[in-house]
This record gives sequence, C-alpha cells and structure tokens, in this order.
Amino acid sequence: MRFHNPVFVALDTPDLDRALALARAVKPFVGGLKVGLEFITACGPDGVRRIVGEGLPVFADVKFHDIPNTVAGAAREATRMGVLMFNVHAAGGRAMMRAAAEGAAAATERSGRRPLVLAVTVLTSLDRAALSRELSVAASVEGHVLHLAGMAAESGLDGCVASPNEIGALRTNRGPGWVIVTPGVRPAGSTPGDQSRIATPRAAVQAGAHYLVVGRPITGAPDPARAAEAVLQEMAS
Repeated sequence: MRFHNPVFVALDTPDLDRALALARAVKPFVGGLKVGLEFITACGPDGVRRIVGEGLPVFADVKFHDIPNTVAGAAREATRMGVLMFNVHAAGGRAMMRAAAEGAAAATERSGRRPLVLAVTVLTSLDRAALSRELSVAASVEGHVLHLAGMAAESGLDGCVASPNEIGALRTNRGPGWVIVTPGVRPAGSTPGDQSRIATPRAAVQAGAHYLVVGRPITGAPDPARAAEAVLQEMAS
C-alpha cells in the first residue's frame, strides 16, 4: 500500500518559475501542491496546468463565491485544469454549492474523474471575536463550521476546508468519508503569522485531517526541501 503523505505545499507566489522550482525541490517529501489566488491571478490556468504537469496532486485554492450559474461555469473550468480538488465558499449557500458540484461533474463526463469539491468554512485568520463583531455570526466558531459543513454535505460536496481546531468535531459529526483539508498548519517552533487557529502537522493528522496545507514554514525556509523533510519527520516521530 502506498504511503499517504498528507502535506500539500502552498506555492503562494506570482512567479511561475519560482513555483516550479519550489515544486521540484520539495517533491520527494510532500504529497501534493497547492496553488492559490496570487498564483492563479498571475499565471492563469496554463500556469496551473504546468504545476499539475509536475506529477503531484494539485489543490486549486480558488474559493469561488458568486451566483450559482457563474460558479458552475468556473467549476467546469477548474475541473479542466486537471486538479485533484478545488474549493468554494460555503457562505455562498446550498444552490451555489450544488452548482459547483454539478459543474465539476459536467466537465468530467468524458474523463470519468471528478475532482473533490470542498467547502471553505471559516478562514483560519478569523477567531471568535472577529466572527461575532465583524460578521455578526452568533454561533461559536466550531458551531458555525459544523453548520456550514452540513450544508456542504447536503449540497453534494466532498469535504471542507477548516482549521485544526475544528477537525475533531468535524470528524465526529461528518464521519470517516468526509474529506478535511486543514490550513493553519505550523511545525513545532514556527511563528503563527496571520493565522489565528493553528496546530502542528502531527496534531492535525492525529485529530483526523486528511490533507494539510503548509506554506511559509517550507517555502520561506532557506532550504525548502530540508524544511519539507523535517515536517515529514515530525509527523512520523
């Protein structure tokens, strides 16, 4: 059985050559690559296809949030880039999330492999105070995440993106088949940066996360390959 390496490195750069160099450096030590809005805005779908061409699974962190018809079209195009998974904001509602799942399915009728469609729940940069004060959400962070994940499941999505703090509750609430992708992962000793709800890679995997997104602790290190290897060793220790 092939070892499941849950670490996806965030290639958050507008420079395609740098992204490719990073991907090649860390490739022996990670399970996949993540491209986000900065990269996609700068490099476009062809840039994403170049990253896919490196041979590792790719998470397109696009965070679609628009009317259902627009999101359905965007989901079709995301699917055609050949990525393993992409995401939409659960706050867009059930009709929008259903449109995303249906758009992805429509684009895979010939290939037979639909990418995982994930719901973004509560961004890891937000905490309870911000959720209440700025977004007028009365529920706790965990309660709101569970509510949004439930909507996503009812809408035909495959999983969600959530912080390490909510992994355990999501796994209990949604069961073993629900895909959980966790950003806000910081190796022991790393600074939190702009993330509010974080955990170490080992803690996140033990809690039940299926995929981990690790960015600056690897890509900002003097030797990204060594930093990626250290993350892998930390999880195995």
